[in-house]
Amino acid sequence: MLICYVEKIGHIEIRITGSKGNIELSPDNYDIREIISILENAENLLYPGDKKERPIISYNIEQGSVKHILKTSIQFIIGFNAIIGQVNNVQDIDFLDLSTAKAFENLQNIAIKKDYIFSIKTSLENTNEVKVDRTTRYIRTEAIWADAEFYFYGKITNAGGKDKANIHILTSELGTIRVQTPISFLEDYEENLLYKSLGIRALGKQHSSTGEIDTTTLKFIELVDYQPKYDDLYLKGLREKAKKSWLNEINPDDWLKEIRGGYDA
Repeated sequence: MLICYVEKIGHIEIRITGSKGNIELSPDNYDIREIISILENAENLLYPGDKKERPIISYNIEQGSVKHILKTSIQFIIGFNAIIGQVNNVQDIDFLDLSTAKAFENLQNIAIKKDYIFSIKTSLENTNEVKVDRTTRYIRTEAIWADAEFYFYGKITNAGGKDKANIHILTSELGTIRVQTPISFLEDYEENLLYKSLGIRALGKQHSSTGEIDTTTLKFIELVDYQPKYDDLYLKGLREKAKKSWLNEINPDDWLKEIRGGYDA
């Protein structure tokens, strides 16, 4: 018998009140570019990490003034409810993951620029709620981000770009990261980079307290040779070198008797 499990769904609501001149804000006068901006920020609010494995997010826009309804797995809605509760309590975003903090910061900038009021809550009973308007200050503390140099190792999955060139490298720790790269380097590089295992030396910003890397600031310095597989000949050479030194001075039978004697004792 085939059993189907239906995933439980919840939603977050991002309600925006404001006006366009003398006209109250509504879906009819809310521009598509503003919708795109909200969707991008909402994805980072819900899923700050690698988004390849995230569940589906469905979307609807409603009246009152403008309500963005984003439905997804209830598990993530529960987690997000805790986040907005803490943000509302401490009135600060420095404790958040970088992508989530930037999303709040983007909403704060929109609120100040357009005099909008954002109200963010979930579908949970007794949901937490946080408001963002021109009087709030959900801005990261810039002083805690410092320039740092990094080495990333993995497989190159993409390289290029029409105006701004990037190299995409799939790493084991951070997933796929994008490194801003000079177009001149890609033009002059003679070999095909795609799907090769390489290292990239890059400059970017790092949180001085948590060590978190701001992957949106990474700038290319140079490629680094990287061989992920063990060199058998090299390892064999190390073993032979070891045998010629201290291992040669040990009698295996005496050593084994000594070990057994220790256990017998």
